[in-house]
Amino acid sequence: MNPKYKKMLEGMRRKVQASHKKPRDKWMVYILRCSDGSYYTGITKDLDRRLKMHNQGKASRYTRTRRPVRLCYQEACLGRAMSLTRECQIKSLPRSKKEELIAG
Repeated sequence: MNPKYKKMLEGMRRKVQASHKKPRDKWMVYILRCSDGSYYTGITKDLDRRLKMHNQGKASRYTRTRRPVRLCYQEACLGRAMSLTRECQIKSLPRSKKEELIAG
């Protein structure tokens, strides 16, 4: 993982731990399987809406040319910072580990 991102994630993690307030927003980390067999990982507050956007070609440049996409993993997180941290962890995994995560 890029050292710049590691530093940013550590700061976010410390901020979440230091906060006495519980996050109100429920965020989701998700993995999509694209038509070419590749995986895309992202975060959202509304998974159904985001999946529709991916399949319409309006959500990300990566999935726009790899449609249709299929949801194969989702994980609930409390707060945006925690979901971003988890997203980066998943993105840094090799393909075999992502497949293990998806399989359960």
